Amino acid sequence: MGSSHHFIVSKRSYSEFRQTTPMGARDRSTVGVFTPTAAALFVATGAGMFYYFQYEKQKLQEKKQKELESRSVGRAHVGGPFTLTTHNGKPFSDKDMLGKWNLVYFGFANCPDICPAELDKVGEIMKSLEFEYGQIFQPIFISVDPARDTTSHMKAYLADFHPRIIGLTGDYASTKSVCKAYRVYFSTPPNADPKGDYLVDHSIYVYLMDPNGKFVEAFGQNSTPEDVVERVKKEVGEWEKETGRKV
Repeated sequence: MGSSHHFIVSKRSYSEFRQTTPMGARDRSTVGVFTPTAAALFVATGAGMFYYFQYEKQKLQEKKQKELESRSVGRAHVGGPFTLTTHNGKPFSDKDMLGKWNLVYFGFANCPDICPAELDKVGEIMKSLEFEYGQIFQPIFISVDPARDTTSHMKAYLADFHPRIIGLTGDYASTKSVCKAYRVYFSTPPNADPKGDYLVDHSIYVYLMDPNGKFVEAFGQNSTPEDVVERVKKEVGEWEKETGRKV
């Protein structure tokens, strides 16, 4: 009997052990994950990560803004408000330059050699850029000879150049104002004879203006079409990196 009694007690103890110990341990571990302290730590960690990413986002935005500002530092203050007339007789102002990259050249229709060569160069540049980017560029020819460069004269003259080039002309005061804004020298006197046979001395640059109408670069006679295209591509790439678009 003693032996039997010992077996029963041992069995009951083993049974009780199986029923309480594993389940109790499991219950305690389960409850332990969701203690108030753990929950508080979880919330605090989530909040910390949220503010960290917000901080990093702000830092990135500030960095982009500084890069944009640094690109503007040192650039000449070229360009400004103007109102002229196209070779088709329509009004055209600096507002019509917005939303496109502009290549601006100042010259006159009676120019014997330099202006035609520079306008041909602008045509080559446009052909290369349009092939890659489409029509996001606008070539502009601004007359420095208001006495002779009427809209009809400009229209006939520009027929030999790039088909999308826009010829602009105006009276003497308007011409002087836009030339001053673009820092262009020209020698035409205010009382020039419309029928006179004279030459006009003037600055020879092709100005690159960005889609916000801001000056980017001035290319002189020694700049080849390849030089200009390479620089323009670089500027378009920087613009796209900063704004997410090409114009």
